[in-house]
Amino acid sequence: MRYRLSVLLLAASCASMIVVGTSRAEETMTIAVPGANWGEAFDECVIKPFAEENGVAYRLELGNSTTSFAKLQQQRAAPVIDVAWMDGGISEMAYEEGVVETLDPARVPNLANLLPQAVAEKDGKHFAASVGFYSLGIVYNTELVDEPPQSWNDLWDERYANEIIIPAPANAAGIPFILFLDRIWNGKSDLDATFARLKDLKASMYFDTSGTASNAFQSGEAVIGANFNVSAWDLADKGLPIAFLAPREGFWANDGRIHLVKGSKHRELGEKLVNAALTPEASACLADKLYLGPAVKDVEVSEETAAKMPWGATGSIDSLVQIDWDEINAQRATITDLWNREIAR
Repeated sequence: MRYRLSVLLLAASCASMIVVGTSRAEETMTIAVPGANWGEAFDECVIKPFAEENGVAYRLELGNSTTSFAKLQQQRAAPVIDVAWMDGGISEMAYEEGVVETLDPARVPNLANLLPQAVAEKDGKHFAASVGFYSLGIVYNTELVDEPPQSWNDLWDERYANEIIIPAPANAAGIPFILFLDRIWNGKSDLDATFARLKDLKASMYFDTSGTASNAFQSGEAVIGANFNVSAWDLADKGLPIAFLAPREGFWANDGRIHLVKGSKHRELGEKLVNAALTPEASACLADKLYLGPAVKDVEVSEETAAKMPWGATGSIDSLVQIDWDEINAQRATITDLWNREIAR
């Protein structure tokens, strides 16, 4: 079984891209975003228009959610990052650790635009704002998979041995995916039984980032696996024979969120950027670019985009399985330890 670390993407997660918008250094913001098409879409749909309108320069700090969270912890005493995009689950951990600021609806009025499912709050306080939903389903190469899979159990089919990928715990989907399998297999938690089955999976890779997963499908290293609707449709748009489907057991959803970093030197600009991310125009742009299900009310998308939403062409946000992140985060350390001992050896 091969386990490949994405050296290029890991290096990219530690790099910054400078975008010049003004000569006033004190107005330069640092914004943490994911890499690959995710970061490009956040930049094009939200950050760049905001920077041009407000006359500020900014740096993009690239990295997945866990990387950005780790940086916020390291910078706690003197934050460099002003605003950070992180996924649900990691978002809750960042709030509990006290590295992100609560959002004042009076200063971020577009919070009122959010759908009820998109409100990230605790103890009556907003700690993040969702910018859109995605789902984890089965992604497969239509030229190399004769019959579309129907169940998550189909990933264990010998026909796909050493051509399967699934997310590792470092990915925002990794631990929720393991607990989702645990639930559909066991009805109640039996992590030992779940990990016994995971050990039997003949995977070619456990991916940390969506970019790594996309590269595996493009290179032919992966033929089938668990991945995001966002990544699947991006590959299909590039002409690859890739499809995305929901297995009969269902699929779960997560969302990307924007956060104001506690202690930011550019709090007012950060609040304005968060507000700019919550407009119907920004949400529609992210739906078109990333196939993120809109988190903002009354957003209209094209028929083509609608077919690639995380809930499918005929579903809605109510079709998605919402996650109890407090429950998942309570088991995060245990699952990561099991993974390191049983799988990533």
